[in-house]
Amino acid sequence: MSATGAAVSCHDDASPVLRNSDAAPLVAVVGNPNTGKTTLFNRLTGQRARVGNYPGITIDRRSGRARFAQRDGASLDAEVFDVPGCYSLSARSAEEQIAIDALLGWNGNPKPDLALIVADATQLVRNLYLVLQILELGVPAVVALNLIDEAGSSLPDAKALSLLLGIPCIPTSARTGQGMAELQAAVADALASPRTPPRPAIPYPQAVLACADRIATELPRQWLDALSPFPSIAPGIAAGVASGVAASAGAKQALALWALTSIHGDDELEAVPHGLREKLKEERAAARGRDLDGEIIGARYAFLDAHVPSLYAPSSTAVLTERIDSVLLHPVWGFATFLLVMLVVFQALFAWADPAISLVERVFDATGSWLSAVLPAGILTDLVVQGIVGGVGNVLVFLPQILLLFLMLGVLEDSGYLARVAYLMDRVMRSVGLHGRAFVPMLSGFSCAIPAVLATRTMESRRDRLLTMMVIPLMTCSARLPVYTLVIAALYPPSKVFGFVPVQGLLMVAMYVFSTLTALGAAAVLGRTVLRGPRVPLILELPPYRMPMLTSVLQLMWMRSRLFLTEAGSVILWCTIGLWVLLSFPKLPEPPPGAPAAAHAQWQADSLANSAGGRMGKALEPAIAPLGFDWKIGVGIVGAFAAREVFVSTMGVIYGVDDAGGGKKGGEGSVALRDRMRADTHPDGRPVYSPLVGLSLMVFFALACQCMSTLAVVRRETGGWAWPAFLFGYMTALAWTASFAVFQLGRLAGFA
Repeated sequence: MSATGAAVSCHDDASPVLRNSDAAPLVAVVGNPNTGKTTLFNRLTGQRARVGNYPGITIDRRSGRARFAQRDGASLDAEVFDVPGCYSLSARSAEEQIAIDALLGWNGNPKPDLALIVADATQLVRNLYLVLQILELGVPAVVALNLIDEAGSSLPDAKALSLLLGIPCIPTSARTGQGMAELQAAVADALASPRTPPRPAIPYPQAVLACADRIATELPRQWLDALSPFPSIAPGIAAGVASGVAASAGAKQALALWALTSIHGDDELEAVPHGLREKLKEERAAARGRDLDGEIIGARYAFLDAHVPSLYAPSSTAVLTERIDSVLLHPVWGFATFLLVMLVVFQALFAWADPAISLVERVFDATGSWLSAVLPAGILTDLVVQGIVGGVGNVLVFLPQILLLFLMLGVLEDSGYLARVAYLMDRVMRSVGLHGRAFVPMLSGFSCAIPAVLATRTMESRRDRLLTMMVIPLMTCSARLPVYTLVIAALYPPSKVFGFVPVQGLLMVAMYVFSTLTALGAAAVLGRTVLRGPRVPLILELPPYRMPMLTSVLQLMWMRSRLFLTEAGSVILWCTIGLWVLLSFPKLPEPPPGAPAAAHAQWQADSLANSAGGRMGKALEPAIAPLGFDWKIGVGIVGAFAAREVFVSTMGVIYGVDDAGGGKKGGEGSVALRDRMRADTHPDGRPVYSPLVGLSLMVFFALACQCMSTLAVVRRETGGWAWPAFLFGYMTALAWTASFAVFQLGRLAGFA
């Protein structure tokens, strides 16, 4: 599924699109994310790129003209296009599906004459995995061994790598321009004398190769046509092979291996022949529990592990890396270090971002106050101040945390530590059907689910990304803290357990533990039911430690934050305005001028109760009464959809408290609110709030998806409303069921 929700097709017209004989040769720039691929593309095209779409989907396709200088002084013009960054061609993500289409000329794409593969010289093994797949499929290629300015003394031997792969490998730095002349000459030579590259001698198990040969008999003719030798059809090029020549046995075998790792029961490839699907199902069943995917992936990495070390001279950096890893990957000290790092990250997200968050709030409060003073009183002013300005504030208040989170994640990733965290946590996450990469986004969900959902983009598998998105909102985010603080302070006395453990602090810790265990349990259930599928093996290279590049970290941080503002922000704004309308109309007649403050407070409370939102709360009362809630809590739940912390200020309005602390800092108003909540009673004299009701309310808020901001971001990431609707539905059902169980069992036990 693409980022916009459009499935990538391997349909019957998958044969390569033929170009006119006088067309310029076509060069595809491909590589892993964050290898400097786009920087190299811009340098080749002079940053004169044109932006279009890939055939049939709305993902950007950047292309441009480039002139490649040959060694004899002549030059050759070519059309260059930038393929989205991907780690492999296994078609598990939208980027990987686009890459295989672009390289083989499937799905309406013209077949390129050459693949210019950009590989990170500082993380060679991980980057060469993609190179091996491209060479196996017989695509002519040149490797740009990029980022040599960062590799320093750890630069691999480019000549030895060229001999190993059988294709030109040119050391480059796209940022500084180093090696660009040599790269242009190598590309020009490859285009002038095209040839099919030698197939890497990867030691696949014989049983896997025999399986691939049987699968190859079911490969459709259109796919095989795309594997025929790649002809160059530009004018003036003498060498080349006529199109239509049958694909080699090795290329057929490679395509069969691709099918084994890409086509599963839950894949999103359209129009895969029924016979091929049945053959793959038959071969997997015959494997008797063997992990065919793992054997194929493992064989490729075994080939790399056997040959890559010989490309490096002995280095003191490698020795230092091993010594650091002996601590950071240790089962005891590694986890201790990780907890320390996460403590710093949480401290940053909760405390360091607070001044910026407060500044944003003050700016919008001041803006609202100024507009209220200069605009005439009326509905239009209320809409501008409370709906639009308040809505924009609800969007921008998340920005400091988002910026800070992506800054810290970028630093941890660039330094090489985040890969160690994924490796360290893999055993724990594997028990719930995920792998270590899912842990970092889930952890950041303790701050805010919005940047945590955005952080799932680092995961290769769409199934794993979706599963992680579906459980992140269960983590206790900072927006739940005001609700927990209000309920615990109002309903639980500051007593101690065992004479020294404070009950209030223990309850707060218990809510965090409860949310974490629930998220892991939900991942285990969803991963075995709704999102059932093969778990992608965690095979990653542990990169060398290095100083992060501040410019790239800042650029990535701002790009992801801008996406939140432009894509999710508009949805959040309109939902906020809609919620304001529900809680504001119809209005009751205002008290006469000069009426006491108590009359105005009562008018506010009555207006809210009579509003559409208040009526909605009363309509909800039969559904929430079994949880111990009355209609006033129902109104608070409705208001909390704008942001969970709005529950506190909404309850302040209901109880006629002028200042409920804004739902953020506590304030004197929040103390008055606690007193009024404790004093509130039903008509029969029973207290509305009891410790049992408070516990039921906290459980409900811990599990319910009361955050339209999160739903908007999930919609943006999944490309539609289906998954956000499922997320809202299952979390609401889970919250109601758990809260019902807490309240009703508590009543039976005599705690009412």
